[in-house]
Formats: sequence, structure tokens, C-alpha cells
Amino acid sequence: MRVICGIDEKRVVELPSPLAARITRLSSKTSVFGRSHAGFLFDMDGTLLNSIAAAERVWGRWAEGHGLDVAAFLPTMHGKRGIDTIRGLNLPGVDPEAEALVIERGEIEDVEGVVALPGAVDFLNTLPKDRWSIVTSAPTALARARIEAAGLPQPPKIVTAEDVMIGKPDPAGYRLGARHLGVDPARCLVFEDVMAGVLAAEAAGADVMVVTATHAHPLDTRHPTIAGYEGLDVRLDASGDMTLVRRA
Repeated sequence: MRVICGIDEKRVVELPSPLAARITRLSSKTSVFGRSHAGFLFDMDGTLLNSIAAAERVWGRWAEGHGLDVAAFLPTMHGKRGIDTIRGLNLPGVDPEAEALVIERGEIEDVEGVVALPGAVDFLNTLPKDRWSIVTSAPTALARARIEAAGLPQPPKIVTAEDVMIGKPDPAGYRLGARHLGVDPARCLVFEDVMAGVLAAEAAGADVMVVTATHAHPLDTRHPTIAGYEGLDVRLDASGDMTLVRRA
């Protein structure tokens, strides 16, 4: 859902098309429930599965070994590619690519406690296989390992850290995910849990549903939220487009 409050109608009219049309549509308070979408794109960690304990074990050891304040650092690394997180620290003498590989190996080996979010397995199994995919900041091997550990269905194609030059909040991943499905990103509903991913989905032009299952604190967002996938259904039309509905 997009909600833009206090929009001056004259200013909206002056915006170049198709941006003006997009903002005009977003300015009305609507919900993604009951809206038709050609594809669903899901972030992975925190959106379909909970890997916080495993990820923080590995990253915590790494951060401690590099003299970082572990408690302050850990909240900053979720939802981004590992290499982008390390680069952003600007640690002297640290090779981000080499360190990212070390962390990746550690995370692949440690999937203890990785579990699917409530209702996620059943929900994904109701979706047409060619109409959904996963767009994650994790490397491919790690993504596949966590999906398997959580018991989630494996989509034929996923977008991972290796597939994009720039990670979230850049929209490249969600644009590529939509391309894999053969649909326009603007006709997709993206399920996300962190702001970097929400911004990436917005920049791609997609609708957004925020998943709050792993949130310790509320995310400041104008988008609709769900705590999990229990109680959700999908209605298919003749073309295969999907409409998200709440189970009666």
C-alpha cells in the first residue's frame, strides 16, 4: 500500500507521466488486499523464515574478532548483502570480499534454529509456481541452505547477492525478480521486513506488504503489515493473476 498524505493536487498534476499517475494512484488510502497482482516477490530472512539467531551467532563472532561493539553492530547488518555491510564499516586492512566469504561459510554451516514463519509453508504452496520468487541479500548457497532448513518450497529461480551489482535498497534485485517471472515490477506485490528492502521495492514500483514477525520494534512504514501468513488466502483469476485475501 502507498499512502501519501497532504498531497497538493496541482503539484501532482504537474509531475511528469507516468510518475504523476503513479502518485495519484498512491495518494488514496488503499490496501493491497483485494488488489490483483501478476507476481509475488518475497525477501527471505525475516520475511519467510527466521534466521536471526543463526545469523547473529556468526556475525557476532566476526564483529567481536574485529573489535566492534557487537550489540550496536548486529542490528545494522540485517537485510543487506554481507559484502555491503562490511564495506560500509571501512575497517582498515580488511578485504570485504574475503571477509564476506568467511561469514558466508559460517552461515551455511550454522542453520540451527532456522525456521519458517507461521503459515509461510502452506501459503507458498498455494501459489502458482511460475508466479512467485525470492529476492534475497543472501548468497545463493546460503539462501538455498536456509530455505531447505526451514522446510520452505524452493522456487525455480531466486535472486541472490551474486545476481546484482548493488544490493538493497537499490531496486535491481526486485526488478530482476519481476523479469524472471515475466511481469512488470509495478504489477508485483513485494513482501519485506526491513527498511532497506521496503525502499528497494518502492523504487522498483511494486506494492509492498511488511512482515513484522521478527520485529523487536515497530517499523515506521505507511505500508500494510502482517505478523505472518496464517489466515491468508490467494484468489486466482482466469489469467492467473493473484489477489491476496484474508480467510473468512
